[in-house]
Amino acid sequence: RAVEKYDWRKGYKFSTYATWWIRQAITRAIADQARTIRIPVHMVETINKLVRTQRRLMQELGREPTAEEIATTMGEGMVPNRVREILKIAQETTSLETPVGDEDDSMLGDFIADTSQPSPIEAASKELLKENLEEVLATLTDREAKVLKMRFGLEGKNPMTLEEVGREFGVTRERIRQIEAKALRKLKHPSRRKKLQDYLD
Repeated sequence: RAVEKYDWRKGYKFSTYATWWIRQAITRAIADQARTIRIPVHMVETINKLVRTQRRLMQELGREPTAEEIATTMGEGMVPNRVREILKIAQETTSLETPVGDEDDSMLGDFIADTSQPSPIEAASKELLKENLEEVLATLTDREAKVLKMRFGLEGKNPMTLEEVGREFGVTRERIRQIEAKALRKLKHPSRRKKLQDYLD
């Protein structure tokens, strides 16, 4: 690019002119490849200048400079809010493949919890609740247990309305309401309630 743009008639040495283009190419390559999220070259230059200013002020003040102090030192219309925004952008992204510890056999990603999945404790607790619930429901009549499972979605399906359950059994919604009320009263009995007490907040 420097060769294309160079004009010898302006009196500059080619090496002087080419240096600027080489520096631009290197800065652009670093900006494009060093981050997971690409940041425009002009922003990378601003970030670099801001970080240099921040370090210099830290040495002078002996503490972390405020956004206001950085903005004042940089000048050029820089305001504190903009400094905060740029510092947020400047935060380095860290690869999940980064080795952790001395052995290099553990990666950072191994220690980050997957919040989309239940923890082992939650999964075990849910399984125990399911087992205890089945145990308690087994003390009811088949119809009562079935009605509660359908009404509260205890079999992994969506909860059903009184009308929907009534249609399944071929009875009125009022009859289903009565069966449900009777079953819930039975569940409140101390002998049954005790099995589920630990799961109630």
